[in-house]
Amino acid sequence: MSHLSPNGTNQCRVIYDFQAQPGTGELDIYANEVLTVLRQDVGEGWWEGCNSRGEQGLFPAGYVELIQSTANSTSNDFFSSVTSPTLTSSSVPPSFNPPVPNFPPPTGPTNVTQIQENNYDQGDDWGDEDWDDDDSQGSTGGDTIGAGAGSGSGYTGGSHQARESTLSLASGKSQLPVKKSINRFSTFVKSGGEDFILGSKTRKVPCDAYIYIIETSSNEIMWAPAKSEYQCTITAPKKESKLKGLKTYTAYKLTPSFNNIMVSRRYKHFDWLYGCLTDKFMAIPIPWLPAKQISGRFSEEFIEHRKIQLQMWVNRICRHPVISQCDVWMHFITCTDDKKRWKTGKRRAEKDEFTGGSFFYTLQPPSVPLEVTFVESRTESFGKFIKKMDDSIQFMSAVVDDQCRKYSGAYKKEMQKISTAFNSIASAYDSTDYIDHQLNEAIRGTGDSFDKIAKMYEEQPKYDFEPLAYVLHEYKGALSAWPEILDLNKQALGRKKDYIKLRDEGKAEDKVVESVSQRADVVAYAVLAEINHFQKERVLDSKEMMKSFVSAQLNFYQRIVNELTETLKMFD
Repeated sequence: MSHLSPNGTNQCRVIYDFQAQPGTGELDIYANEVLTVLRQDVGEGWWEGCNSRGEQGLFPAGYVELIQSTANSTSNDFFSSVTSPTLTSSSVPPSFNPPVPNFPPPTGPTNVTQIQENNYDQGDDWGDEDWDDDDSQGSTGGDTIGAGAGSGSGYTGGSHQARESTLSLASGKSQLPVKKSINRFSTFVKSGGEDFILGSKTRKVPCDAYIYIIETSSNEIMWAPAKSEYQCTITAPKKESKLKGLKTYTAYKLTPSFNNIMVSRRYKHFDWLYGCLTDKFMAIPIPWLPAKQISGRFSEEFIEHRKIQLQMWVNRICRHPVISQCDVWMHFITCTDDKKRWKTGKRRAEKDEFTGGSFFYTLQPPSVPLEVTFVESRTESFGKFIKKMDDSIQFMSAVVDDQCRKYSGAYKKEMQKISTAFNSIASAYDSTDYIDHQLNEAIRGTGDSFDKIAKMYEEQPKYDFEPLAYVLHEYKGALSAWPEILDLNKQALGRKKDYIKLRDEGKAEDKVVESVSQRADVVAYAVLAEINHFQKERVLDSKEMMKSFVSAQLNFYQRIVNELTETLKMFD
């Protein structure tokens, strides 16, 4: 059923170009073309229609006007409050921020605000309700569930079956959240990014809150080094309980090197922290946490492997020159069991006015303007790189998962078969009157050696493939965030180009264009600085990862050689 405008027409004229995003049901529309309106009740801000070529889809209602109607003429006054009088309302498309049209909601990291409303305001300062903790009871599903804070699968404890679940984090089969949004405008606009670029709001930034971006003598754009470097170790994970034993959980002890004061944190506290960091730092990808789990979460093996993964995550945060110095992180690693102090810091973090798009107000980049072509070239090149890197990590993850299965399954069984075969020959040789006892014992010893080698195969993944999978898991989390970060930069550059074009057409004043350009450059500088940090981390991580993996493999095969060497001596 068509929904007609008040004057009876079901056609509209396009005012601004709109490029559809693949796979969303949207329709490409171009200025001045006429569309037939099929539905106006898709959702606030979205209409459905078709063009003269017969293509049908969704488009933003604010980008069109009904023919022979002036009802919507006031909706296109988006820039009137932030531009000079010479900038007309029809020059640039309006900010478009409708809800997502009738599509399934995207998956992604936990929303901190929602956590606050649903859980932290229920009276327990430490958030001991079961809103996001894998210690909770009554959950449904398999052993491993997707974590609310962008986690993938983690080590599940046990032997072969556990390892299969562990390495599913690398295979792409696990429930890994993907930070994607069907409405690509929502993140940029709702977070305050649009307000920052257009200067429609102001923020008074305390002097100690500024974050500096520098350009080195070799023309590297990078975050200014951290004021202080430190480490934070996780030790002594311990099973604890409350409510007279009705509630059990695992507490991990964190000790920062700058004060050596140990604090206790549960997984749910890491989960809360992850949400705070992802909400605050729009231009910085935060790696995933290890996954939640239902069964086996109190086994010593599982706790030890989770501790390893959390330690890797903490190490990465400590190495970042920006995150390692932020207030919410410092509160997390220094606040003791004082509930009042914890609550005060938690509330301060949740009400941080420099979160999302407002984060860019705290940045102090170099004063040198950036050329649009330079930024586009760097970011587009990096975008292609992370796509290839993501594909290669997905493939490598599948290989790692397959090798873990084979080491603990097929390879182990093959060695056991060989062991059984040699023992069978030794048993047969024992049945004759002409017995060479030394030979028979040597053959039986060979069978025993292959049985030992079978056990080596079963245990080997925890020395090489599992650590490899943990690193891949972290990078899968970071890579999943990069497309949104690059898209944010692209939109900021788009605004800059729009205003430059308007200035060239005499529709915008130089002062306005310069102001928008400077703020767009702040976003670009932040993205380029984070790209630089990511690449350096990638190089260091890859070297360490490969050295560790190859060393473990070398040691594995050396142990096999040593075992067979000793076996050979039995035949002398």
